[in-house]
Order: sequence, then C-alpha cells, then structure tokens
Amino acid sequence: MLKIDIHTHIIPEKMPRWKDKFGYGGFIHLDHHKPCCARMMMDDHFFREIQDNCWSPERRMEECNHFSVDVQVLSTIPVMFSYWAKPADTLQLSRFLNDHIAGIVADYPQRFIGLGTLPMQAPDLAIREMERCVKELGLAGVEIGSHINDWNLSDPALFPFFQAAEEIGAAIFVHPWDMMGKSKMEKYWLPWLVGMPAETSLAICSMIFSGVFERLPKLRVAFAHGGGSFPATIGRIEHGYNVRPDLCAVDNDVNPREYLGKFFIDSLVHDPQVLSYLIDLIGANRIALGTDYPFPLGELEPGKLIESMSNIDEATREMLLSGAALEWLNLGKDKFQE
Repeated sequence: MLKIDIHTHIIPEKMPRWKDKFGYGGFIHLDHHKPCCARMMMDDHFFREIQDNCWSPERRMEECNHFSVDVQVLSTIPVMFSYWAKPADTLQLSRFLNDHIAGIVADYPQRFIGLGTLPMQAPDLAIREMERCVKELGLAGVEIGSHINDWNLSDPALFPFFQAAEEIGAAIFVHPWDMMGKSKMEKYWLPWLVGMPAETSLAICSMIFSGVFERLPKLRVAFAHGGGSFPATIGRIEHGYNVRPDLCAVDNDVNPREYLGKFFIDSLVHDPQVLSYLIDLIGANRIALGTDYPFPLGELEPGKLIESMSNIDEATREMLLSGAALEWLNLGKDKFQE
C-alpha cells in the first residue's frame, strides 16, 4: 500500500545568523558541533539537538525506505514560525525556508510534498507568500500555528487568510506551538505532553465556534497529533454549546459535533484504542498517517500503529495510510505511481 506521512519536519542545514541580519535576537541558528549532528540554538541558549535526518533528504529517504514510507509531507519546525518578530523579517525568513523545501520537492517530486510557512502576524503578507508557495513554488499548502501571538484562529483578522487559502486550494496543516500555560509546566516535559494537546483543541474550537468552517466549507485543514484533546472532549464541548449558547454560539449557531468529519487529523496518538475511537468518531477518510518525524515524541516506526491493528479492514488501512492524505492534499494516487 502507498504510505504518505503528512507530519514531518525539516530545516535547512545552513542558515544565516538571523540575529546578526535583523539586529535583534530570538531566532534559531544551527551549531554543527560534530558530524551529522547539530544543536538548535536560540541565540546563546540550547533548544534541541538534531541529527542529519532533520535536513538531509538523502538520509530521510534511507529511513523512509527502511519503514516503507513512500512520501513525506515536509513542513518547518514550529519554533521557526517567528510570529513574534517584525513582519518583514518573518517574511524574509519564511521565504528562505519555503525556497529550501521547494528545492527538495523539485529534486525528489515522487518522495516529498511541501508545505510553506508564513508571516501570519501580518495576514496580507501571509496571503501573498501563500500564493507564491502554491502558484510559483508548487507547494501543496502551508503550515500554521495553533494561535498567532495573541490571536486565536477565530480572530477576524485571520479570516481573509483562510478565505484566500480556500480560493487557491491550499491545504492547511495546523501545528501546536508556544504552548499555553508553559510557565506553570516547567517540569516533566509537560508543555509537550499537556500543553500541545490543549493547543490543538484550542485551534479546532476556535475555527468551529467562529464559523470559519461554516463559512468556508471547501477549506481543507488538518490538525496535528490526532486533534489533540478535542476528540476526547467533544461531549463536553457539545454540552457547553447546548447549555450556554449565550457564550458558545455567539458567532456560529451550529452544533460543534456537526463539524466532525469536516476537517482532517493525523494518526499520531500512540494507542490503538484511541485510533479506533477516532475512526468511529470522524471516519478513516479524515485521518492521515502522521509521525512527527524525526522527533522522539513521534511514531518511531512510521505506520506501525495502523499496520498492527487487526480490527480494521484493508480498505480502512489504505485510507489511513494514504487515502485521507491524498484527499487533504487534493492529489491523485497516480502522481506517485509513475
């Protein structure tokens, strides 16, 4: 079966020192302190150590071949979003990252699909760069954060961006970042274990309650990490809508449960019972293989969870491994079977 991983991250091996270029700090640069390995540094502070599979397409393809992954969808590492920076500087950084991803896709068009990153704090600039990504660079869409600084995805300032994405047919991948409550979760890796699922639910609820999905029914949006905590709390969310419409239904009077199956999620839940629940809740045609490659919180053997489940039939398995991804990306299967 064709296997498409919609959730993988990449970064250029060599980048400018953005702090030197822009005159202020907070940006990521790489310290290649030993072969095939680098430290991601935020100014002088260590952020994460990465291996060459985070930048080398050749290394990625070796590992994909080992796990029978046919296609990876490439997106930047969320710490690179830089929404907090001056818009013109984020645009320059975004263009650099987008050109890099487009180059890899151009070199290996049957192995990689690209998503761009945008200066979302300036929606007009974001729309122009999204159009460049799709119309000039040939990328399938864009990756955005679960919020944009102080804006949730419900903010009216962002609606023209979503409208433009629908018009040009850009797929959108929403990834949690800059997690809520992180100052209260300094131990135990809790921002990643607790904050990330909450961030994704925040993004989904914001788009539902604000009416983005209602007003833009052709918008194709996928959310990372199995939709975060949203699927497990849909009953609570629906109940809140029913008992306090004065608080929940102020911008959209449609029951939030009606939107199940109208957006996509990835399969990254690490638990067969949870994945079975998601299939029943929103349908296999809205769940696409996603691994968070090449990071340790992801699925370390891509597709293993889906392939290990004995309670799903072959058609469902194929939908999870590639069918939903192709629909979200608006691509035909024949693109990868030449």
